[in-house]
Amino acid sequence: MQLRSRNFNDGEPIPGEFAFAVVDLRSHFSLSTNRNPHLEWSDVPEGTKSFVLICHDYDVPGQADDVNREGREVPSSLPRVDFFHWLLLDVPATTRVIVAGSHSNGVTLRGKPGPATSDGLRHGINDYTKWFSGDAKMEGKYHGYDGPAPPWNDSIVHHYVFTLYALGIPHPQVQGELTGPNVRAALEGHVLAKATLTGTYSLNPRLNTKK
Repeated sequence: MQLRSRNFNDGEPIPGEFAFAVVDLRSHFSLSTNRNPHLEWSDVPEGTKSFVLICHDYDVPGQADDVNREGREVPSSLPRVDFFHWLLLDVPATTRVIVAGSHSNGVTLRGKPGPATSDGLRHGINDYTKWFSGDAKMEGKYHGYDGPAPPWNDSIVHHYVFTLYALGIPHPQVQGELTGPNVRAALEGHVLAKATLTGTYSLNPRLNTKK
């Protein structure tokens, strides 16, 4: 399969329009329009019954001690972990495009509802749910797409991998909540093909124009 977007090329920066936050030189960052990007795909294998889309950032600091702290920078040597930004299940086998802004168009404080979508799909729970836990203003269950907002003092550019899976089943049976690890586990043994598209992003002013 081939996966592409009209909004960014593979290996290149994701525009701020499709991020959760953008650089603000006065306050380090401000909330953005948080639209999901356009995606389209081709060369689908025979026997495909549905698609699952997962977007994750593999550059998230494994420890938060230095994250967004004045006068400090998150070192590049720090261990990194996955952070899931989008889990979309039950995409019909006839679908070949996701329209920009069709699943997210703005930041929803305390998270968008789910898992059911208006068009019969399922939105998983992204990792802003854990990130905002304990925050009186933002805490909630975040379903669907919420875009990049890496630490503004991180020393590395983050990578956001959109992976489309063609499945031989119409509805993956997920054990437990629709979290990233649980959804990935439910796909095992059912993937006919997959395709990836990677975008980059940074809120560090000295890095955000670089890949």
